[in-house]
Amino acid sequence: MLHLTPTTPQDLDEVTEFLRLADLTLSGLNSPSVRLWTSRDAETGRIVASTGYERSDDNHHVLIRSVAVDPALRGRGKGLELARFALDRADESGATRAWLFSRRSGPFWHKVGFVSADRNELAIALASTHQVRLFTESGQLQREVAWSRLL
Repeated sequence: MLHLTPTTPQDLDEVTEFLRLADLTLSGLNSPSVRLWTSRDAETGRIVASTGYERSDDNHHVLIRSVAVDPALRGRGKGLELARFALDRADESGATRAWLFSRRSGPFWHKVGFVSADRNELAIALASTHQVRLFTESGQLQREVAWSRLL
């Protein structure tokens, strides 16, 4: 079981580099609407896992993001643990629906109850989030695959 702690401003550079290596979106990681948690290796102190979400303005929707596992820990169920952790925290915060973008990991997200969703509905529900704004402004939104599930 991973020991996850809330990310602090002091962790931001290291979290950003960890997510960059995982090829995940870095936009808005320091925003107050983004909640991130990390797990560190007990011996080295380096980040080995992260998870989180970004809230909509009305707090009914969350965009799951930053779910990443160090390659050395993959294949051990850690990704599912991270996804469930973020979903549980989002549910506890009062959100009722979770969304995410994933072009590569659909089968993984399906295991946690996500189903294919309309990316434009996602963009409307989460219009104020950094990732949706970035994808809309850059034209990337039309290339993305959206997923959703009730909490």
